[in-house]
Amino acid sequence: MSEQLTLPAEARDRAGKGASRALRREGRVPAVVYGDKQEPLSVHVEEKLLAKMLSTGHFMNSVVMVEVGGKPNRTLPKDVQFHPVTSRPVHVDFLRIGEHSKVTVAVPVRFDNEEASPGLKRGGVLNIVQHDLELVCDAAEIPDEIHIDLTGLEIGDSIHISQVKLPKGVESAIDDRDFTVATVVAPSAMKQTEEEAAPEGEVPTVGEEEAEGETSGEAEGGEEA
Repeated sequence: MSEQLTLPAEARDRAGKGASRALRREGRVPAVVYGDKQEPLSVHVEEKLLAKMLSTGHFMNSVVMVEVGGKPNRTLPKDVQFHPVTSRPVHVDFLRIGEHSKVTVAVPVRFDNEEASPGLKRGGVLNIVQHDLELVCDAAEIPDEIHIDLTGLEIGDSIHISQVKLPKGVESAIDDRDFTVATVVAPSAMKQTEEEAAPEGEVPTVGEEEAEGETSGEAEGGEEA
């Protein structure tokens, strides 16, 4: 289960670009807490602490208690804007949620037991189609990651969402199709071997066409001489 994070915040007295730039110069990041049929709350948080939480890799699917004036607000991060040059966080949106609200989150996928996949042992390549899964779950039971076992997979095998074992109470947000999560594909060396095995002489290569043209040109040139 994803851990609960606590992020102290202070209310913003002023809004606007000028006020936001002033906050950033002081090492603060403007933010907004909204939702749950309450008025939006404009706050600012410490950039260093926010950056530390972002570096965990699961900030966006963690419950964050935003504390303003000693009052905690149970939230789920919905959007983080970054500076296009420095990549520093410049604004954050937090959505208020109830303790057991149903939430939709993007949870990273982890693939286990690669050594137990005959296809990968033969040189196959794991082609990951979905690095994250969009899931619906209880806000108090958000998984850190979803584990997928690769045991027994051969080259050409695919893993679909219906084959993924999700934790109890967790469902895929996409329920109208059995989409592909990953496939085991043939390595480039194997593809080259198959191409080399094709019948020769049916379709000349570019090099063969050029060589034939050069030979023809030389023969015509000899006749003119």
